[in-house]
Amino acid sequence: MTGLSSTARIAIIGTGHVGATTAYALMLRGLVSEIVLIDSDMARAAAEAADIADANALARPAHIWAGSYADAALASIAIVTAGAATHGSESRLSVLASSATIVTTCVERLMGAGFAGIILVAANPVDLMAHVAFRVAGLPAARVIGTGTLLDSSRLRQLLAAKLDVAPASVAALVLGEHGDSEVAAFSTIRVGGDTLHHFSHPGKQPDVSGVAAGVRDAGYRIVTGKGYSSFGVATAIVRICEAIIRNERAVLPVSTFLTGQLGISDVYLSLPCILGTGGIERILVPDLTANEKSALRRSGDVVRDAMSSIDSND
Repeated sequence: MTGLSSTARIAIIGTGHVGATTAYALMLRGLVSEIVLIDSDMARAAAEAADIADANALARPAHIWAGSYADAALASIAIVTAGAATHGSESRLSVLASSATIVTTCVERLMGAGFAGIILVAANPVDLMAHVAFRVAGLPAARVIGTGTLLDSSRLRQLLAAKLDVAPASVAALVLGEHGDSEVAAFSTIRVGGDTLHHFSHPGKQPDVSGVAAGVRDAGYRIVTGKGYSSFGVATAIVRICEAIIRNERAVLPVSTFLTGQLGISDVYLSLPCILGTGGIERILVPDLTANEKSALRRSGDVVRDAMSSIDSND
């Protein structure tokens, strides 16, 4: 495995809760030596950069500053967190039109500055915003990625681990499809120490996992209702994706990508497990799902495709 040079740069477009938390997490991780923050509110971007730079004095050296799209053009990865925010139990799809306008403007300015790296989209609704970014950027789909269901899959592993009384790292599990209400918790993919969930018992009986899928799906709503926004979980997912790319890990992560016939789904961004390296998505994997899971995943694709059609009809 190889990494980028010590002068690798990541740009973050949007310095709201997610953008600022992502910058802070990147700084703590010491992944790159340059982090540039970009926002239409330059005073906010400058303040966030200064605050993170203060913390950086006690961490690994890095240059963190509020910059321009010209600065972002030199980045290896541009993270787009700018978008409309949801409130309470509002569906992510409820901010579709507003987010599409914001993401379109950001990506147009980014590409106009000469950007040639990888775009990582975290703005909600993320599958649709990744698709918007893909259309606007004109880059190969492998280099326009949505954070997708990586966070959802982590939540599934965490909830299952609590039910099974094992460490989350011991549980392999995938949430696929939309990062939203139609997501599919693929229970057939769950492995605990190499064992399937069906065969795993503790102590001597089948574990009760009822309500786990709903718990994963509704986790974001509970957080937003309680504190007004979510940031730590998604920021950590963003950093994990950046790590896989910068370090050329060829790690398999469930991220949102443009499907071209996988499981009978085409022309839509959805999450499937993907191999990630310096080129972005190097390969899309198709897990062995049950018939019901495949049907649910196709329905998830229909939900996202219909929503994308509503953007097109308003153009």
